[in-house]
Amino acid sequence: MNEQMIRFISALRAGGVRISLAESTDAFQAVKVLGVQEREPFRLSLRATLVKEASGLPTFDALFPLFFDSAEQPMQDATQDLSPAEAQQLAQLLHQFGDQLRQLLEKLLRGEQLSQQELDPLARMTGLHRTRELQDRDRYTQRMLRALGFPEVQQATHRLMQLLAQMGMNKQRLHQLRQLIQANQKALQEQVSRYAGQKIAETMGEATPDAPPLDDLLDRPFSALSDREMALLRKEVRRLANRLRSRIALRQKQAKNGQLDAKATIRANLQHAGVPVEIKHRNHRLKPKLVVLCDISTSMRFCSELMLSLVYALQDMVSKTHAFAFIDHLEYISPDFAGKDANEAITAVLQRMPPGYYSTDLGLALDQFAQKYLDTVDQRTTFILVGDGRNNDNNPALETFQKLARRSRQMIWINPEPPALWGSGDSDMLRYAPLCSNVVMAATLGELTTAVDQLLSQP
Repeated sequence: MNEQMIRFISALRAGGVRISLAESTDAFQAVKVLGVQEREPFRLSLRATLVKEASGLPTFDALFPLFFDSAEQPMQDATQDLSPAEAQQLAQLLHQFGDQLRQLLEKLLRGEQLSQQELDPLARMTGLHRTRELQDRDRYTQRMLRALGFPEVQQATHRLMQLLAQMGMNKQRLHQLRQLIQANQKALQEQVSRYAGQKIAETMGEATPDAPPLDDLLDRPFSALSDREMALLRKEVRRLANRLRSRIALRQKQAKNGQLDAKATIRANLQHAGVPVEIKHRNHRLKPKLVVLCDISTSMRFCSELMLSLVYALQDMVSKTHAFAFIDHLEYISPDFAGKDANEAITAVLQRMPPGYYSTDLGLALDQFAQKYLDTVDQRTTFILVGDGRNNDNNPALETFQKLARRSRQMIWINPEPPALWGSGDSDMLRYAPLCSNVVMAATLGELTTAVDQLLSQP
């Protein structure tokens, strides 16, 4: 308990609550006198000794249950009342689903919670262990649920009920099964939410309040960035863009890929009596035209924001940029950048199109683009799509995407998700990837900067 108390106090300090050494000593003394058996006296004793300002109460109330409450909502076994014949029917039908979805459905039917061995890899996959901002709890909960396959559960449950009805299961039993699955699903969601909160609270308790070095932030996955760290990277983008501009301009100057320009060579060497001391080449390299289509839903917000910031900071390296954003519909956002700072423009776009979970419809955005803005794409255009390829089981509009890829000079997809997640859940990435000229995984600002560098340096 002493170690847990120390981590709790550290987390309070990381959350902005001012706690002196004397106040920490008072808290330990109060617990020694009152004990920990009764929750409410224990909670009040800590609050009275540790929180001296009203502004610290919300942080205390949010952190206390994460450190000291362990009760989980009970789950029920939905299969225990089934007859042997019904249980066999159910087992046969479950094999029609993919392995990941089937295992999740089986857990929901049996009323089993996720084990620590299942939760920990999800946390690492989503970057949960790197954040110490409690306000990110919901965001990481949704990421973990999506990686687990929760978005597909509702549709799969509906399909399962239909199949069981066709096999003769009575309506009362079907209703009971559906109710228990939904209740267990809610309990499992609460378990993941509690786990995410506890992990963040533990990280807060272990971490120092100092901001990480910028070099570390360049290699920090977008999914693991806190709002405070993202604010630091917004300032870093302009410095990175200036460095990129110099590097790209130097490579272009040094490149000698054009054909011999005889007239220019003769003119340049008149002072040398016609001896070709200086050789001139035609420079056939034209500045690229860009179309940038960015997913700005919650899971992609940071990646797309930094990509747009980089592109507009490098406008002198391209001839024209058309920028578009989408969540559940497409918007042309280039006018938002006219005469404005990139960060200011992006903020305006995000306010107009607030990010959300499970609302992304890339297929619709592609169709809307083809209907209204097809003339922005030609053989000089590099089409850049920034997104994770997750389409919430909507129509991916592959024919439209292929049409845009053929019409453009090259189709580049920048995806922050690792290839191991492509095709999982509602991801259509494995269907889009073969239609692209190149697919780049960029999960950090460092990787994103490298991708833009290579893109603008191509002849």
